[in-house]
Amino acid sequence: MHPNVHVAGHPLVQHKLTLMRRKETPTAEFRRLMREIGMLLAYEVTRDLKLATERIETPVAPMDAPVLAGKKLCVIAVMRAGAGLLDGFLDLIPSARVGHIGLYRDPTTLVPVEYYMKVPHDIAERPTVVVDPLVATGHSAAAACQRLKDCGAADLRLVCILAAPEALEHLAATHPDVPVHCAAIDQRLDEHAFIVPGLGDAGDRLYGTK
Repeated sequence: MHPNVHVAGHPLVQHKLTLMRRKETPTAEFRRLMREIGMLLAYEVTRDLKLATERIETPVAPMDAPVLAGKKLCVIAVMRAGAGLLDGFLDLIPSARVGHIGLYRDPTTLVPVEYYMKVPHDIAERPTVVVDPLVATGHSAAAACQRLKDCGAADLRLVCILAAPEALEHLAATHPDVPVHCAAIDQRLDEHAFIVPGLGDAGDRLYGTK
């Protein structure tokens, strides 16, 4: 198991996750729920962002007030389903910088294949969160983290809705320094590398493509 996993046990997160898992949940509601869980997970993963103080004037008196220190957060969406979580992050942190990594899993080898990448040029100077709703084998998430490290990213966190134990073991072996924040750890992977019980294919349910 990954040494640094944080499961969001908040009742709202767990309730919304149950609604997402239901196979009869329609596309529009699934999309809304992913966005809402994304915002709640954004709150959890940013708890330790550094603060500085700034002198301000309230309508009553001057004060030294807390503000975020350093460069703005960067959120990297693993395409395509990561965009659903990204929307929730931007609801909470509208000034965040955004990047995208396009990866697909080869159906035979299950190895991730990169087809697109665009991230901020100064990512090395920013706290960076990778968002990917389902982390099944962990290979795509690990590949995304490695590519970002190759670009200089040093303060990395991974956010997902569901993680499989197999994925957490793989991430522990490849990126033990990257904290994982999720809504739940499910039982296992099936023979097709789908999370069980899971919630189906997040991309297809998000965009109504199946």
